[in-house]
Amino acid sequence: MRRKVGIVGVYQTKFERKPEQHVQDLVFEAVKGVLEKTGLEFSEDGNGIDGTVSCSQDHWDGWTISSKNVVDAAGGHLRSEEKVAEDGAYALYYAVLCILGGHYDCILVVAHTKESQVDGRLIENAGLEPLYSRMLGLDFTSCAALQARQYMEAYGVTEEQCAQVVVKNRRNAMDNPYAQESMILTVEDVLSSAVLSDPIKILDAKPVSDGACALILAEEGKAKRWTEKPIWVEGLGCCYDRHYLGYRDLTDPLSLKEAAKKSYSMAGITIPHKEIDLVELSEFYSYQELLWSEGLGLCDPGGGGRLLEQKQIPINRSGGLLSGVPVNVAGLNRAVEASLQLRGETGKRQVEGAKTAVIHGTGGVCGQMHCVITIRRGF
Repeated sequence: MRRKVGIVGVYQTKFERKPEQHVQDLVFEAVKGVLEKTGLEFSEDGNGIDGTVSCSQDHWDGWTISSKNVVDAAGGHLRSEEKVAEDGAYALYYAVLCILGGHYDCILVVAHTKESQVDGRLIENAGLEPLYSRMLGLDFTSCAALQARQYMEAYGVTEEQCAQVVVKNRRNAMDNPYAQESMILTVEDVLSSAVLSDPIKILDAKPVSDGACALILAEEGKAKRWTEKPIWVEGLGCCYDRHYLGYRDLTDPLSLKEAAKKSYSMAGITIPHKEIDLVELSEFYSYQELLWSEGLGLCDPGGGGRLLEQKQIPINRSGGLLSGVPVNVAGLNRAVEASLQLRGETGKRQVEGAKTAVIHGTGGVCGQMHCVITIRRGF
């Protein structure tokens, strides 16, 4: 990339059910927090933030053109504001492209969702292919169960290995003050929890959560001027797979592989498991951390369970989505956590000496689409 883009500052709210807060409150808290941390303001003279990219979805917010309800809190009143109606990683991806293209020098990216105010199953059903799948009443969990079962049978992955993901991530979350659910669990605790859709148990799935996070990007010169700890965006990749599940091999995350290939190529990474210091990926269900690890090229197909057991690469040191992060916010929160890690600001959950991190976001049924962003420490 000719023009370098740096992450200047980040902020995240505490993730939990927040019935008393409006989505505007969530966004305002995150935006106010990142402005105070960086000392930046919205500006027309090139000495501050030029525009805002917000991330939300109408179905989850319950309004058409739902960004109109948070535009003031996001600094977009009578100013440039654009909405990405997908996972937060895509909002970050889009904002980086805006700066690389010379349209802006500095952008605020903010994502929010209140999952607790709606029935997510209905929203997920609306996201399925309409002619054959939607009428069956499927949601993302029931479809994920099909994917999990196929994956387990294809490679001999066990329910115990999936449960180990939950045990690890909930334990990691104990070092994360922003996590919603942190606790010491055993594999037996996970296996004996109530079944949502076989083989997925309630502890295999991320909890319902509310919250927001914000991030400020700037071109190289301003990033160096505004922070002593710039984090550079080195690689970008995204890819969509087919919508209809029957046309896809659910054990082969093709779109993730393509997204990772593009991101690694831009960042000059040729041997991912040796050149990446940490990964923050989006695992809505426990088996996905194993499958997505394979798609990211961290191990061979079917090797996700062994990778977890060998502890070669810190994955979701934050606690991941299984500790409680809302949909849409998920990918941008991965970026916030990875940036804090590279800045050395994560306290007990710090990965010592981390210089290169991978951010992963996903959307659609069974990981239909994926976004992979590679970042590096710039100091």
